[in-house]
Amino acid sequence: MRTALLRLRRGTGLPVAFGGLLDGPGQVRIGELSGTGTHALRGLAISSGNGLGGKAVALSRPCAVTDYHVSRHISHEYDAAVAAEGLRSVLAVPVVVRRRVRGVLYGALRAAQPLGDRTLSAAVAAARDVEQALLVRDEVRSLLTAAREQVAGPGTSGAVADPGVPGAGADPGAWERVREAHAALRALAPRIADGALRAEILSVCGRLESAVTVPDRTGTRPVTLAPREVDVLSCVAAGVTNAAAAERLGLRPETVKGYLRSAMRKLGAHTRLEAVVAARRAGLLP
Repeated sequence: MRTALLRLRRGTGLPVAFGGLLDGPGQVRIGELSGTGTHALRGLAISSGNGLGGKAVALSRPCAVTDYHVSRHISHEYDAAVAAEGLRSVLAVPVVVRRRVRGVLYGALRAAQPLGDRTLSAAVAAARDVEQALLVRDEVRSLLTAAREQVAGPGTSGAVADPGVPGAGADPGAWERVREAHAALRALAPRIADGALRAEILSVCGRLESAVTVPDRTGTRPVTLAPREVDVLSCVAAGVTNAAAAERLGLRPETVKGYLRSAMRKLGAHTRLEAVVAARRAGLLP
């Protein structure tokens, strides 16, 4: 949200931006301010249909007024907070994820003048940033839930005789779902700005990796791979090409090949398949 508000100000030239996410049914709470001179707007709860932001929430589309205080097109429950900040021209853009409003971004001037289409387009682009971030977060949460269920489910409580073969009584497709979730989480982790959420993702990935680890009784030194080498192997294990892995991980295809070659060398593997099998036996992949 903070980054999106800075983008909104840069893209529109508006000196003030603020916004917030859904904080209950039909209610958005203003949590981030940028360029404001007071804290009058912070924590304000915007109800659907009320004020400019509430109108944008109710209609699920951008709305704007040239002079907030005298506009006849909105209700005026929040006039005191808007007046305290000295705002006149204001626009509000809803953040919509899968047809559901999840928040609102505002941009404002302290003068009463029309806000043109270019300004509105830049504000909409900033809202899209928040929408994409929320989509990624939703996907991560869904994958984390699925991964935990697989780790805690039948046949996943301890090591199995052969990595890749579900334990007794397990769903035959269980480990494939574990592997799909693992690969997706490894690919998403580098894109997560929230440090706590990124750490949680990597922690769950570690649990997935250790869920099928076979104890090493040979006394050999365990193989250690760099995080990006594990990311690439996770994609290879999911059956994607180097080009697809590069797109998923935000890397160049040549970089993916380099990580793969390095991982294969460390694992003593001569093919992609051998590398995946060796990584699973070493407990580096589920």
